[in-house]
Amino acid sequence: MACRITELVIDCRDPETLAEFWCAVLDYAVLEREDNGDIEIGPAGTELGEGGIRLVLSRSDEPKRGKLPLHLDVNATDRDQDEELQRLFDLGARTADVGQTGEESWHVLADPEGNEFCLLRRRVQPASR
Repeated sequence: MACRITELVIDCRDPETLAEFWCAVLDYAVLEREDNGDIEIGPAGTELGEGGIRLVLSRSDEPKRGKLPLHLDVNATDRDQDEELQRLFDLGARTADVGQTGEESWHVLADPEGNEFCLLRRRVQPASR
């Protein structure tokens, strides 16, 4: 037997703002809101373990300290990289500098709270639901 990653927890100051951002980026929906302010998002209409990794946006007042040791990589499903980059900027992403050379085939971005993620070049099929 082996394990599967089913959820990724991201500490954040404003789970509502990040839920809105990441739902738009990933075509996810809010699946659950906890009394403590945490929000779980993922593919609509799926059970845990189906349709990809869920994100749990966990309320925290701890400040972000430097470059994250873990980040998300995303690929567009229905457009080329330049069009997807513009869409992400329109949603509130911004360019981030983590020491890249500028020659990379990917773009390093930050979400509204400064969490880094990368937009890769390849187009992939949407996740099956």
